[in-house]
Amino acid sequence: MPYIPHTESEIREMLDAIGVSAIEDLFDEIPGDLRVSTLEGIPEALGEAAVARLMHERAAQDRQPLCFIGAGAYEHHIPAAVWEITTRGEYYSAYTPYQAEASQGTLQLLYEYQTMMARLMAMDVSNASLYDGASALAEAVLMAVRANRGSKSRRILMPRNVHPACRKVAATITRHQGIVLEEVDFDPDSGCVDSAALPQAPGDVAAVVIPMPNFFGGLEDVDALTDWAHAHKALVIAVVNPLAMALLKPPGQWGARGADIVCGDGQPLGIPLSSGGPYFGFMCCRQAHVRQMPGRIIGQTVDLDGSRGFSLTLQAREQHIRRSKATSNICTNQGLMVTAATIHMALLGGDGLQRVAAACHGNRNALLERLSAIAGVERVFAGPGFHEGVIRFTTAAVEDVAEQLLARGVLGGFSLKEDYPELGEALLVCATETKTPDDLETYVQALQDILSGS
Repeated sequence: MPYIPHTESEIREMLDAIGVSAIEDLFDEIPGDLRVSTLEGIPEALGEAAVARLMHERAAQDRQPLCFIGAGAYEHHIPAAVWEITTRGEYYSAYTPYQAEASQGTLQLLYEYQTMMARLMAMDVSNASLYDGASALAEAVLMAVRANRGSKSRRILMPRNVHPACRKVAATITRHQGIVLEEVDFDPDSGCVDSAALPQAPGDVAAVVIPMPNFFGGLEDVDALTDWAHAHKALVIAVVNPLAMALLKPPGQWGARGADIVCGDGQPLGIPLSSGGPYFGFMCCRQAHVRQMPGRIIGQTVDLDGSRGFSLTLQAREQHIRRSKATSNICTNQGLMVTAATIHMALLGGDGLQRVAAACHGNRNALLERLSAIAGVERVFAGPGFHEGVIRFTTAAVEDVAEQLLARGVLGGFSLKEDYPELGEALLVCATETKTPDDLETYVQALQDILSGS
């Protein structure tokens, strides 16, 4: 949006109106010893032309390698119309995150977003988004402890094949509230949680987290895990990739009763990688738990003339004025990202999302098949999957291979050595619908050359 500076006379007029002699007087409550007189290390201001040249030089340093990294942020094709519409003034500038007097257009868009997400997840209710996928998982954990009135426990069973960053964020947000995240290991052959290996008498558990797909790309036995959790009076928190839900059974249909809470990151729905953000988190739940859901819910109504309208239907008022009593203090709504996601889903439709997901699945399988056929490479986990898969190098260090691949213009994947050292020289690779047969061939040829010493 354009920047409109104030003139000196306008500034003087405003200061006179409030009875202040200088702008500095507006900050007189800050103690003098806390003020900084100079900004060391900050270069002198540049002119417009110099700044433009500097930015072009820095942009040129950002290479565009062929990307086979997933690990929670995915390179998808985004139709040009998505952001062309999103950045129109009526969408771009209509962002009012907290006020109940948000415009009808904003409220209608959020209502449409909620409807799409609830249908995609086969759940009763969706909120109007959260900060990101990791904090959404933390919020889901807090919500589950509040909602499970049949449990006196604050124990949450958290599989190790949930995204490591999401587990760390959830632990950071919940650890000072007496909540215990108990790790559940995965089967070394499949990379998935073995429901048969779960304890028959786990004690009082508030909730069980089920990823779908998991961090390794594996597809969990969600029906068995969901029924096990409900049989032990625990709620089910589903952490899902929203694009995968266009192809796989949605959480609302898992097991006999379906998941209780669903969350995840909305980045695959029309949001570019953007060097790590901003993204947005989503959350859905069953009707029985709606009053424990953080964030906002937009509803549809009619006015006195019988015309359709939209309103802020449900939100804990304490989130803004009595934060200590709030259900959530992370109430920032990533409004612009949700706008783009809504437009993206509307343009593609259900069939389009399903076709994209199917193409991702096919490319993932083709990539793993070709990479695991190279001498010195083996596939770590068996079984079906989505987006990701894990390979292991038997004759080379994963960091060395990744560095050499990058030198050849290929981002080969995400090293698992730090988070899962027991897997050895393992690399998490990903292929979305954006990858062509030539792209796969480029990766395969580069890896063959590296491992053969060419």
